[in-house]
Amino acid sequence: MTKTFSIRLPAFPSDNRKSKACPEPRRRIQNRKWVGIVAIVLTFIFGGAVATAQQPKVYRVGVLLPGEAWYEIVDGLRVGLKQVGLEEGKQFTLAIQDWKGDAKVAEEAAKNFEQEKVSLIYTTSTNSTIAARRATTDIPIVFCAGTDPVILGLVDSFAKPGGRLTGVYQPATDLTAKRLEILKEIVPKLRRVVTFYDPHRPTAIESSKLAREAAQQMGIQFVERHIASVEELQAGVRALKAGEMDAYLAVSDAIASNQAQLIIDTARIKRLPTMFDFLSHVVKGGLAGYAVSFQEVGRLSAKYVQRILTGVKPKDLPVQQVDKIDLVINLKAAKQIGLTIPPNVLARADKVIR
Repeated sequence: MTKTFSIRLPAFPSDNRKSKACPEPRRRIQNRKWVGIVAIVLTFIFGGAVATAQQPKVYRVGVLLPGEAWYEIVDGLRVGLKQVGLEEGKQFTLAIQDWKGDAKVAEEAAKNFEQEKVSLIYTTSTNSTIAARRATTDIPIVFCAGTDPVILGLVDSFAKPGGRLTGVYQPATDLTAKRLEILKEIVPKLRRVVTFYDPHRPTAIESSKLAREAAQQMGIQFVERHIASVEELQAGVRALKAGEMDAYLAVSDAIASNQAQLIIDTARIKRLPTMFDFLSHVVKGGLAGYAVSFQEVGRLSAKYVQRILTGVKPKDLPVQQVDKIDLVINLKAAKQIGLTIPPNVLARADKVIR
């Protein structure tokens, strides 16, 4: 749109006197003075308009995460976006909504993001992705999914997502059975393993199913404690008796993941080995973890955000799978519960916390 600027100049005083009262050179000087003022004013007006037009667009990205443990993915996203040349605050901003494991809060946040017309929604977990897709209709979604997105119907296939969702898949849920196998190696006399999860969450349903099947094959009793709230989880964990279980195995559940510190502290007091699906939980005092680096997941997903912000459609971006899985062992935690880690397991660890 072309703007029209109107500049009103003060009138020169009328001069009916003879030329000797106001010499011609003086009049020319006055004219030049006003021409200069006009030029300066026009420079400011049009120069400001051009500068405004040249300012780059700042994209706003809505971020959904279910709790503290997932902030590491966002840290990785920031690193990745910087690597592809996008500077936070200048080219993009992140509007972060922590829904703390409450799916209704996640859906409401996603709906608000779409109404506010953010550039895209970035989801750090499978449950965040499910909530965002359910609550929105048109906005692009870049996900970091821990459960196979094809199995859950989030995309048509890895090669051709076929909709408005795409992103990075890290096999958190698919590794559930392998975690139980490693736990069995760490605790050879393993007989009874307990877990806590919300049976209404798709990720927890799939993860517990895999654990149940693996436990049956290994002759292990898999004790499933169902929860629907943080309060129920806290009560269930505190009710565990020393010697009642041989170990704790995490399944894909946001409530349990957000309460990992309680589980870690209780397990230490009751001398219970723990196996987690988050490497950060091992750093906090858990015994072992077998998972991908969340920092790397976030970093890899940045290219999807960058390309969609520049106009590429999600359906044209194949889903990427993260294949680097790390085994982390906490020897300090093992010592606290009087457990010796077998040398063959220790030798395979990618990281040992002492």
